[in-house]
Amino acid sequence: MIRALLMGTPPGAELGYEYVSQAPYEAVVIGSLTLSQLLRFREEPVLEALAQGKPVYLYTPGLPEAPKNRAMAASLTAAQRELKNWGVLFTDGGRRRLVTAQEARVLRSAGRQPSPGAVLTPLAKEIMEGKQ
Repeated sequence: MIRALLMGTPPGAELGYEYVSQAPYEAVVIGSLTLSQLLRFREEPVLEALAQGKPVYLYTPGLPEAPKNRAMAASLTAAQRELKNWGVLFTDGGRRRLVTAQEARVLRSAGRQPSPGAVLTPLAKEIMEGKQ
């Protein structure tokens, strides 16, 4: 199973990772964020993983509810947009999990296949087919 650094609480859905609290890991899963964490997001392990090209997933049910204050709600939307621009992948834990090229390499080297219903990026598909 692929090791993922867990930030926050564990997601309510099975995402297919073995959660760890320290290196080595191949991905990062953000299980929850508080309102202030989302507005001032600067978690070093997540930023480092993004800089290294490791996949980072944010479990969307772990996000705070949109506040009734319009200005604050707009700030939260902007913060989420910034995370997406950085490359954080948002997931609700549905069965259709995205498999990146890096994850495909790990799966292929272990002689394993992606979980049923997984969606592979084009490069991940080539890696799993042995073309890369």
